[in-house]
Amino acid sequence: MSVSTRVDLALLGIRGTPPVHRTGGAGPTDDGHLLIDGMAAAVPRNPSSPYVFDGDRVLFDGTDIGIEVSAVARPRFYDLTTADGVPYEKLARLHGRSVLATTVVQTCVRYAEDQRCRFCSIEESLRSGATTAVKRPAELAEVARAAVDLDGITQMVMTTGTSAGRDRGARHLARCVRAVKEAVPDLPIQVQCEPPADLAVLAELRDAGADAIGIHVESLDDDVRRRWMPGKATVPLADYRAAWAEAVRVFGRNQVSTYLLVGLGEDPDEMIRGAAELADMGVYPFVVPFRPHAGTLAVDVDGAAAPDAALLEKVTREVAHHLRLHGMAGADQRAGCAACGACSLLQSAGA
Repeated sequence: MSVSTRVDLALLGIRGTPPVHRTGGAGPTDDGHLLIDGMAAAVPRNPSSPYVFDGDRVLFDGTDIGIEVSAVARPRFYDLTTADGVPYEKLARLHGRSVLATTVVQTCVRYAEDQRCRFCSIEESLRSGATTAVKRPAELAEVARAAVDLDGITQMVMTTGTSAGRDRGARHLARCVRAVKEAVPDLPIQVQCEPPADLAVLAELRDAGADAIGIHVESLDDDVRRRWMPGKATVPLADYRAAWAEAVRVFGRNQVSTYLLVGLGEDPDEMIRGAAELADMGVYPFVVPFRPHAGTLAVDVDGAAAPDAALLEKVTREVAHHLRLHGMAGADQRAGCAACGACSLLQSAGA
């Protein structure tokens, strides 16, 4: 499949509901999980899309355009509950083909409307009863063991809402990582958090057993940051750069990543230059299209739309080119969003 077609699917989405799908929550959401050309793809579900998923093909206005896909099967661990009666599905979810993902703290100190990231709905899944507020380390260890044994999970991602502490929530992440590693020692884990005020916490995460880390900035343009993520924008870009540099020292090159969202209004050439500088540092710039979905301020208040297809393709191709020059591939990360690749188009572009 061409990169251009993959861009269209990422922006227009599909009609249909694959067995594994997600509504609301942190990160890209309102998606269905498919395998396209053997690669994981998290594709928006859009009832007005011209693309229709019919179970083993994607049709365009009813025409077979030669895209064979397969749905990711509903995992068996979803049928289990903890001894306390909590469904495993409320504690961790399947992402992509074989990634176990969890938000260890489902609340964020930046969720007041004047502070919230306008593309985020982290607390909406909590309000709907789809998850629990705080995941206990022992619970996650239990779920991870079952997911590996029953469904062949090959990696895990742990993210967190930001806490008021200087660690930004990283120490609870470390406790959860340690528990999972005791239960499943060979399961690679990526952790995700804001830059902690005390950078020594990054070494604590590595010592707990984390294999990779995501420190997500979403934009390298301060005007865009203040407009789209007013709370996170109070953390200076200099703090992000210091955290990325220390994370590369602790975790290694290409084991550190950051989201860059295309479609927030950042100058594309500046974004590409910034992504190249991140690659120079050993940080993988995980380029992802802004995905509008209900429950976010971007849609419910701003009426924001997905980015232009030509813009997304340009940024994706040029960032992928820089990553190839550095010998950096998402698939070479031990765990995490870039290792999965489902929410981005970079793997389709060769990175």
